[in-house]
Amino acid sequence: MRKNDLQFDVVIIGGGPAGLNASLVLGRARKRVLIIDNQKPRNRVTQATHGFLTRDGVSPSEFRQLAKEEIAAYPSVQFAAETVTDITGREGEFVITTENSGQYDAKKILFAVGKKDKHLEIDGLAEVYGKSAFVCPYCDGWELKDQELVIIVRAEHALRMAKLISGWTAHYTLCIHGDDSLQQDHMQELTRHHVKVYDTPIHRIVSEEGMVSTVELTDGTCISCTGIFFQPTLQTGSDLPRMLGCEVMETGTIVVDAQGKTTVPGVFSAGDAASEMYQAITAASQGALTAVSINYELNFESWNMK
Repeated sequence: MRKNDLQFDVVIIGGGPAGLNASLVLGRARKRVLIIDNQKPRNRVTQATHGFLTRDGVSPSEFRQLAKEEIAAYPSVQFAAETVTDITGREGEFVITTENSGQYDAKKILFAVGKKDKHLEIDGLAEVYGKSAFVCPYCDGWELKDQELVIIVRAEHALRMAKLISGWTAHYTLCIHGDDSLQQDHMQELTRHHVKVYDTPIHRIVSEEGMVSTVELTDGTCISCTGIFFQPTLQTGSDLPRMLGCEVMETGTIVVDAQGKTTVPGVFSAGDAASEMYQAITAASQGALTAVSINYELNFESWNMK
């Protein structure tokens, strides 16, 4: 590649729905775009993407492939299957370095790095994650409708999750995870609705080929079920936003304004990295809206330089 082939209007770090949709919008706006993606999405453990009109039920890998085929119509958008290790410079003069010693120049940066799960501390949970244990009922509740479920949840979210899950099944048990206890009024309300609640720690999850059959507690109690919903502990998908100076909340969410701007000039974020909605279609929408903001800035800056 020649030197000018390494210079971009926008480098997008992360190739999920947010980054892909942003590149589509920017490509159609005739901007030079590079998507750098390490191809390790959080949803790679799942078998299907749901709730995305015209793409309901496709696998995450198929979703990405279809997106890339559409984006290929816009030759100013390029892809690099690499991992970014460092970013230096400032707005208009960013230098992005990858682990393969590649270097790219960019006027703007868009972090679409999503979030990643911290260690799944319950024995057996990793084996069922994405097969019969899920984190989002809007994504996977339909497939588990009317089944016997176990909801693994922290005490402060137990009542809210009970109300939410009740729309998909009446057959579920709450297992309180963590050191906190249920508030008395919450416990009373759950009891009135005949919801079973256990606060004994989970010993392990029993499964075969990814399909859960039993949740075993440390006191020997065994809860039969065919599905699980749980609340993972998340962190930002990359340390780069924080290293660059972006404000990041304790939840791992990058702080942005309504246009997707972070606290660092020239740096934007969209999708799960900058939101706690965790829906593919929401991430794609945020990617598109943030791309509009980026394009607006680039056009105005170019205009003012003439």
